[in-house]
Amino acid sequence: MAEATHNVRAIARYVRVSPQKARLVVDLIRGLKAEDALHRLRFTQKRIAADVAKLLQSAIANATDRADLGLDVDALYVTRAFVNEGPRQKRIRPAPMGRAYRYQRRSSHIEIHVGAKPGGPLARSVSPEPAAAHAKPAPRKPMAAKRPASKKPGPGTKPAAKKPAAKKSAAKPPANQAPAQKAAKSESESEA
Repeated sequence: MAEATHNVRAIARYVRVSPQKARLVVDLIRGLKAEDALHRLRFTQKRIAADVAKLLQSAIANATDRADLGLDVDALYVTRAFVNEGPRQKRIRPAPMGRAYRYQRRSSHIEIHVGAKPGGPLARSVSPEPAAAHAKPAPRKPMAAKRPASKKPGPGTKPAAKKPAAKKSAAKPPANQAPAQKAAKSESESEA
């Protein structure tokens, strides 16, 4: 299946660098003009930058060889660039007290696609996009100011649990009161 924008790719497999480190460099050139991407890679202070520059030159050379696509070499852009994880090599490092620590030597598969600028003249002639895709979205309504919360709960909500009221101390006689005083008190209450 042919791609709509006629991309040409170059792939470097089993590159001995971790994918995380390679992505730092590849992210710098994604979407740039191929010539500008080469200049940026030339001055990037990462070890993998030289390998990515070599891969980008290979992708440009692949585009020149594919004359049937009609790509202008001077107007090539890095349309896609990504790094996938390759196989890991498990290694063992000696550790204290006769133990061994395991570590992994990671590898990467780097893939760079070059082609006409997305939305450029060649891309439009090959894959026309509907005009609705470029239309501006409708403006958003301004948000209303927040109202203070009402005391009454709305429909479908549980009423808030009431806090228990503080207990009032009643005038009860202490439990350790003498029995004679209890009897005298009960007689005075019965007379009333």
